[in-house]
Amino acid sequence: MKFTAQEIARHLGGTVEGNPDVVLSDFSSIEKGYEGTLSFLSNMQYESFLYSTKSSAVLVNADFEPTQEVQTTLIRVPNAYTALADLLKLRNDSEERPVGVSPLAFVDPTVQIGKECYIGPFSYIGRDTVIGDGVRIWPNTFVGGRVAIGARTCIYSMAVICDHTEIGERCVIHSGAVIGGDGFGFAPDAEGYHKIPQTGRVILQDDVEIGANACVDRAVMDATIIYKGVKIDNLVQIAHNCEVHEHTAIAAQSGVAGSTTIGPWNVLAGQVGVAGHLKTASHVTLAAQTGVVGNINQPNTVWFGSPAQPHLKAMKASAKFIKLPEMDRELYLLRKEVEALKAELNSLKEKRDDK
Repeated sequence: MKFTAQEIARHLGGTVEGNPDVVLSDFSSIEKGYEGTLSFLSNMQYESFLYSTKSSAVLVNADFEPTQEVQTTLIRVPNAYTALADLLKLRNDSEERPVGVSPLAFVDPTVQIGKECYIGPFSYIGRDTVIGDGVRIWPNTFVGGRVAIGARTCIYSMAVICDHTEIGERCVIHSGAVIGGDGFGFAPDAEGYHKIPQTGRVILQDDVEIGANACVDRAVMDATIIYKGVKIDNLVQIAHNCEVHEHTAIAAQSGVAGSTTIGPWNVLAGQVGVAGHLKTASHVTLAAQTGVVGNINQPNTVWFGSPAQPHLKAMKASAKFIKLPEMDRELYLLRKEVEALKAELNSLKEKRDDK
């Protein structure tokens, strides 16, 4: 990639402040920038690096006002963070992509493969699977039977896509993810636990991304559904019969128990746990390590703590919790003082009665 600052600004609908002809060939963080690279500034915690960076140009928001002299070229855009994402995607899309089916892959004769697909060495594609145009399946990947994979989806090495799974267009499945493994279903009796056959499937709609070593379990019956635009981080567990609605983001080490419905545009921060058979409203944010044990019916709310509480209430409770040792000490001293006052009062009563 080699572009001038002016060419990048034109692509992004921005303006240049500084040298429009400076050539940019790579990206770097603003604090570790070097000549020939493009950086960005969207979080003002990093503003101080702008005045010392060696990057040849920096993306900034159009309304940004520097507080010191800037040596580098500024490219002003409506949103520096989304502009960076646009450029990174542009570079990624421009890279040469492998095409074709490796002779070292096993592809069942019944498989339907679209145009310009790639299936890497030692991958397995089961019977009656349908693969859309431009799909990339990297080496050592397992795709079971009767799977449907939409156009331009990418499945990275060592991912497992189990039978009857349906994957939409432009999805990304990272290494080690398991889509459609058995849900955790057992019927207990006096002799132990008896496995309940998991006969359902998983549906991933368009533009879903599943992180490395994440698991989305198949339903007992019907389907576990991950709706359009959902982004799931590494090491996340989505149990059987869950529904995660559109544009929700779930961070690492979170878990959602069976038959729970997560509303649209929710955010589950790291290590959030949601109990089974619950529902959340739209635009709900669950802060890190929140434990949800009941329905959340209020949209546009933030929750924290275990059990989950409205964020402000939980923070107040947390502040009180920190003070518990001091409060316990104060309570102990107050009890001693009350006991002393009682003893003194009883002594005065005895003296009065003696008179």
